[in-house]
Amino acid sequence: MAINRLMIVLIIASGLIHMASAKSGKATFYTEYTPSACYENKHEGTMIAAANPSLYNNGKACGQRYRIRCTGGTNHGDKPCRNGHVTVKIVDLCPDCASNQLDLSKQAFSKIGNPDAGVIRINYSLNGGRYVGSSN
Repeated sequence: MAINRLMIVLIIASGLIHMASAKSGKATFYTEYTPSACYENKHEGTMIAAANPSLYNNGKACGQRYRIRCTGGTNHGDKPCRNGHVTVKIVDLCPDCASNQLDLSKQAFSKIGNPDAGVIRINYSLNGGRYVGSSN
């Protein structure tokens, strides 16, 4: 019984730590996935993103995974967000992105937001480091 309570407390604490480390920003989307700054012409799947220059950090962000959740729209459109979150792999640089912006693949954007919105507000955080092994 005590172990079950401890597990529940740890799960709640983990969620609070994750929320505390999340950064606010904006997300857009793109549709051409190769070539990329990190992997040239190698296809890395569709749950991918391009990082702003600061986050990209001369390629140090390549392969890192970020968990992203839509928090709202940037204009007065109806229902810009979908429920849930998406985890993406950084595969590219978005040279024109603002310091708090990620450019998601259209598939990743569509999991958390309505593509008709074009730009959404997000919370994002590093999610477990780098992908290892095959891409997804």
